[in-house]
Amino acid sequence: MRAFADQVRAFVPMKYTVLGTDGFGRSDTRANLRRFFEVDRYYIAHAAIAALAAEGKMNAKDVARAIKQYKIDADKANPVSV
Repeated sequence: MRAFADQVRAFVPMKYTVLGTDGFGRSDTRANLRRFFEVDRYYIAHAAIAALAAEGKMNAKDVARAIKQYKIDADKANPVSV
């Protein structure tokens, strides 16, 4: 769960990105559940690229390319609040 991993954020001295799900019963398969909660392989790759861009090791074009390549809806509502 995302909330559990997020508790250690204050103790990590660098950029810290939390992945995980905070709910169940939203999808018919695990793959769809991971996609809904943005923790499938594509969202993980995007999160890593965005974190590297935030540190200056990649750039905004790399982030945009990942969004397009992995078909990520940047305007999608946060799944925790849906």
